[in-house]
Amino acid sequence: MEFGVFDHLDRNDLSLSDYYDARLKIVEAYDRLGFHGYHLAEHHATPLGMAPSPSVFLSAVAQRTKKLRFGPMVYALPLYHPLRMIEEICMLDHMSRGRLDIGFGRGSSPTELSFFGQKQADSQAIYAEALELIIQGLTHENLTFDGKFFQLDNVPMELAPYQKPYPPIWYGVHAPDSADRAARAGLKVIELDQTAATKLCYDRFRATWAETQKDKPLPLMGLGRFIVVAETDAEARAIATRAYPRWHSNFSFLHTHAGYTVSHPQPPTYEALEADGRGFAGSAASVTDYVRRQMKETGANYFVGQFAFGDMSLYETLRSIDLFAREVMPALRKA
Repeated sequence: MEFGVFDHLDRNDLSLSDYYDARLKIVEAYDRLGFHGYHLAEHHATPLGMAPSPSVFLSAVAQRTKKLRFGPMVYALPLYHPLRMIEEICMLDHMSRGRLDIGFGRGSSPTELSFFGQKQADSQAIYAEALELIIQGLTHENLTFDGKFFQLDNVPMELAPYQKPYPPIWYGVHAPDSADRAARAGLKVIELDQTAATKLCYDRFRATWAETQKDKPLPLMGLGRFIVVAETDAEARAIATRAYPRWHSNFSFLHTHAGYTVSHPQPPTYEALEADGRGFAGSAASVTDYVRRQMKETGANYFVGQFAFGDMSLYETLRSIDLFAREVMPALRKA
């Protein structure tokens, strides 16, 4: 069992310069305390994501950490030219000496895609073609490609990844059919949905993996959850109850601005979040019991906490992470 982190970099009241400095201190703590991976979301023109260029922030992460694996969850491929994407991946992989993981997607927000002149109707086709081109570029010395959206003629690939043939690829799953595709492709996965929906996805993933990947061991199958740990249940719940609505306001910003319905809604309050199983706040003992139940019920083998969100202070976040790493992680690993 491994433990990782999912991060939106959603806005709080700090100045941006202080905000980035605080978040990098938090990432240093993840590295120091033995977390496996750090997964960063990409969003644009919204307070939900203060890392609209994941590669820029992750280049700082590469220099501030020593063991922590890290990467985007996910690069929104319709917003990149594949050649630029290949070059950024190779740079980050070498800057970290092989600690980069890469996640790709089509982009979850139609409004964000529209800001770049992209249409949601084209996003899946662009994603599929761009991913094919990126994999070719990471594994060949010259790149020639004639697709619907991208054309390249004998472009020299002067950069190659540190990891061979390329960094591990992650995929975010939300339905059994996407879990099926990910298993067939041999990808690592993360799920952020409710317990029952995640179980359906991971049951399908396991079945397809056994059918198509033969004797290969199962990869990391992540379960993303909001987590706050404090000395007592009451203190942790007070922090979560205060901080989560700020995160939800950031999450809802573009939906309200553009007037569209989000495809993967989130509960508006911490109480509702806890009620549907997608988050928990409590003492180390209470959080240990919650994580154990969630992992058993979903079939996940990689717990991915969202520890920094809303208006949580740097002190509150660092204390929560420290308690989780020193008391929750060892207890679950021992069990």
